[in-house]
Amino acid sequence: MSDNATNTNVNDTKVKKSSKKYIIMAVIAIALIIVISESIFILNEDESALVQRFGRIEIVYMREASDATREHINSRPEVSLRIGTGLKFKIPFIDNLIKYPSKLILYDTPPREVLTLDPHRLYFDNTAVWRIDNPLLFYEAHDNIDVAKERIDERLYSVMRARVGELYSYVLISDRETSGIMLQSMAHAVNEDLAEQGIIVTDIRIKRTDLPSETYTNIYNRMNTERYRVAAENRALGEQTYHEIRSETDHLVASITSLAERSAEEIRGEGDSEAARIYNVAYSRDPAFFEFYNLLDTYRQTVGQSSTMIVPLDSPFAKFLLGVTPEIAPELPSEPPPPETVNADD
Repeated sequence: MSDNATNTNVNDTKVKKSSKKYIIMAVIAIALIIVISESIFILNEDESALVQRFGRIEIVYMREASDATREHINSRPEVSLRIGTGLKFKIPFIDNLIKYPSKLILYDTPPREVLTLDPHRLYFDNTAVWRIDNPLLFYEAHDNIDVAKERIDERLYSVMRARVGELYSYVLISDRETSGIMLQSMAHAVNEDLAEQGIIVTDIRIKRTDLPSETYTNIYNRMNTERYRVAAENRALGEQTYHEIRSETDHLVASITSLAERSAEEIRGEGDSEAARIYNVAYSRDPAFFEFYNLLDTYRQTVGQSSTMIVPLDSPFAKFLLGVTPEIAPELPSEPPPPETVNADD
């Protein structure tokens, strides 16, 4: 019995020692896992991170950095800038990790009332798209994203109130080009103030513009008057353009007509000259024929279809038409010769 009891005690002692060993190993493994998990972290593509050591920023991790961000961080020798994402390391239990999103963030501002140049009250409902450009400046200027949104909203409303106060209400409602220019200037002004806080506003859009009910009629009348004015200007410009084109066309037609008439006269003169030359050449070849032709042409132009013409036999026309040769009468003296006288002496 004593031997069995002794063996049992020995076995129990071994089991206890083995259990303690496993427990110690498990504790060490858990400790190693905790240490490793605290030593590494993963930086995603849409994130930036700050490593804080003893309350001071030591390392800034970013996927990419602008020139202004690089210049600012590199100007501070106590901070190290590291570009790239993926698996990163830090000192466990000493370094504190602070992550910020680097992607675009949409902020829907609440509707605000502003006064135009008229003045009229308008309600603007805007949206702003922004991102964290410099996480170090952002950390030093803000506690978190919500605080940054409040700062953006305050600055955006201040700039919007100033820009809207420079324009008429009907222009803001009807002229999209002017509204777009105004929004661009607003984004530029907001970025000038928020650049020192590590924020960049990439776009500002107007979701909706509402009018108080008492101003609808006035705004409509102003817009109607403005449209009539623009229409009158366009009509006047069109009328002026019409007269200019008509004047130029008339001048061109007169110039072309004058040139054509001059060319026609020149061609006609050349034709008449050539016809006279040909006529003279032909007439010189057979004068008798052309004399007959001219006579026929004269009768054709002077005698109609129902006319009766008496042609004397001694006329040139009878000569050519009937072949009659007119008799030539002997010439008679105009005075009879004086009688001869007989001398008596003869």
